[in-house]
Amino acid sequence: MGIRTRRAHKHSSTHAVGFGIAGVFGFIALFALALALSLGSVVDSWLQDLPDYESADAYLVAEPTIVYAADGTEIAQYYLQNRRSVTLDDISDYVKKGTVDVEDERFYQHNGVDPQGILRAIVSQLSGRSEGASTITQQLVRNTVLSSEQFDQTLKRKVREAYIAIQMEKTYSKDQILNMYLNTIYYGEGAYGIEAASVTYFNKHASELTLAEAATLVGIPNSPSYYDPFVNPDACVERRNKVLGNMLEMGDITQEEYDEAAAEELTLNPGSLQDETSGSYPYFTDYVKTLLQSDFDNDTILKGGLRVYTTLDPTYQEAAEEAVSTTLDSANNDRLSAALVCIDNDTGYVKAMVGGRDYSSSQFNLATQSTRQAGSSFKTFTLTAAISAGMNPNITLNCSSPMQITSTWTVKNYGNHQYGYRSLASATAISSNTAYAQVAEAIGADAIVDTAYSMGITSTLSRYLSITLGAVSVSPLEMCDAYSTLASGGLHRDAVCITKIEDRNGNVVYEHQDNPTRAVSEAVAEAVTNVLEGVVANGATGYYVADYNTTNQPIAGKTGTSDDAEDLWFCGYTPQITCAVWSGYPDARVAVTVNGGVGTTQNTVQPIWTNFMNKVLAGVAREEFPTTTDTVDYKDNSSWTFVGTSASTNSTSYNTVSETTTTTTDSQSTTNPTTSESTGSKTGNGGSTSGSGTGGSGSGSGSGSGSGNTGGTTGGTTGGETGGGGTSGTGETGGGGTGENTGGGTTGR
Repeated sequence: MGIRTRRAHKHSSTHAVGFGIAGVFGFIALFALALALSLGSVVDSWLQDLPDYESADAYLVAEPTIVYAADGTEIAQYYLQNRRSVTLDDISDYVKKGTVDVEDERFYQHNGVDPQGILRAIVSQLSGRSEGASTITQQLVRNTVLSSEQFDQTLKRKVREAYIAIQMEKTYSKDQILNMYLNTIYYGEGAYGIEAASVTYFNKHASELTLAEAATLVGIPNSPSYYDPFVNPDACVERRNKVLGNMLEMGDITQEEYDEAAAEELTLNPGSLQDETSGSYPYFTDYVKTLLQSDFDNDTILKGGLRVYTTLDPTYQEAAEEAVSTTLDSANNDRLSAALVCIDNDTGYVKAMVGGRDYSSSQFNLATQSTRQAGSSFKTFTLTAAISAGMNPNITLNCSSPMQITSTWTVKNYGNHQYGYRSLASATAISSNTAYAQVAEAIGADAIVDTAYSMGITSTLSRYLSITLGAVSVSPLEMCDAYSTLASGGLHRDAVCITKIEDRNGNVVYEHQDNPTRAVSEAVAEAVTNVLEGVVANGATGYYVADYNTTNQPIAGKTGTSDDAEDLWFCGYTPQITCAVWSGYPDARVAVTVNGGVGTTQNTVQPIWTNFMNKVLAGVAREEFPTTTDTVDYKDNSSWTFVGTSASTNSTSYNTVSETTTTTTDSQSTTNPTTSESTGSKTGNGGSTSGSGTGGSGSGSGSGSGSGNTGGTTGGTTGGETGGGGTSGTGETGGGGTGENTGGGTTGR
């Protein structure tokens, strides 16, 4: 590890405080107090409400932060792993002797308060030098039992400190007190206690320290920032040698030992103090820690004794983990992972979060830290933007494939399917790429991006038309948050994981306040939800959810698959909750395989989503999605211009999924249009840019042949899908684009 570059701080001792004239009188008063205390005289009013000083636990500097689930059960603690206490036998004799020689040379003679030390400090102050008067026992009391008063310079605090120090010495032996002191004192760089300091600076145990190393550490607590060896090595060496001089003077080392240690160069071997999170549901509690770090420093989080109350519902969390593990285990693919987030629609509370297959194998949270291509699940934002702009979901679009949208962007449907003419609602149900590319071109990329941001997407989005097909990377948490906006009638709430934080004394330092913002109108949210309900139906891409749903709730949602089935999504909601599920390989962007075959939403994310929802909503009374008497101000259909659809066609509605016939396969539902194309009266759409498939040979007006998809729709549907050759992608994807829309045509259902 390289030398750390930091700005050295001005020397400000934590033990030797300049008192001036007022300080002299303070020492005299403290000296008088010490004498009074030794005679048993105490100012009773100053000794009221003393904290517990009889228990050994009272002398621990750090207190772990405790995290609670929504039902009040403890689910985690945050603390420093290397703050573990060590016994005196596990500490170098050099450390013990050096600490006493420098901090409190009469430690083994006084009773907690040292009158001689006070007089010596007075003399030092009068001569212009700085020397502290506090004993090791007093320092221990100040840094632990009276930590909340340690910066109080009043005589009252000094009285309380001295009193507890004297009482402590009646309870504990000198060795016990020294042991507690060495386990709690701050050595800089986040290291509390001699064991942590030994690891931090020399990467060894406290019992293994050499004389020079021990003297270095002993000197740091006097002013941890100034004597930090990483920041100010010269000052640190000077302080080390002073410690060595004291040890020589007290007879604890020989002249030879002094000379050898004082001549040593400062050689650091930094180790690391590891944070530890203990408890259940580590992906969620790790994320909570990340949220805390935006408002609290690590010392407060790991040692401040915070009480953090979260939104996590253990019942939901257990169901989420079971749904993920069951589906992944059945895939016979150890590389495959998944992430799940569930949010309460009324509050924005995160009720469950699964960040991966196995936390012990990978702590990387795929639900919050990973952004992956959204595929067609991003079409929801295009749909919302289009309806907001006045586009009726019953408007008719040409869903043929391939289709040139711009001079640099040619788009295909998944498998290059020819879906014919359909309403926007129906095109959503079967996830037509060519339809959505036309819609994006009509309303513009800005409208899509702005809508996504308003609904809860926080990742940086490129303002290209290809964004409509999911050529953008987002996290499951973002997608869940954004879809929940629709479920809540167009109100957006940032996802909430923490409801309240208390300090170690029970004072509330943070409490969540609900503050939703209007992302889209209620009427638009209702219209979008109506369309997305059509996705969860037979003949649509969400047919698995429709077939296996056992809840009594209405469901709206959208599937998504990126290039070559690298990323698989299902984002859906009921009136109560929203759940987003992603599956894929965390460490690679390659096609997912399930049981040796192609991975699809129907054999990965849809089963996870369905199993989870069936469990958590079992027995819940049916509710309906929010409705409103307001209406969307739809424009006349003929006013919209689409690159692949004539204005006159727009006036004709094809608005139901029932206009299709469906053949279901393991990899996907293949949907064939039953519109006028089946009569063979429509000519082909032109060849694709590569590939050499032969047109279908069904009955009708000609079989059609040629390169790519030439003659693709000529010949109708009798005899199967026609013109299916060319450059269809794998999984749910279609071919690619070029220029600024590279990859734009590559995402599918």
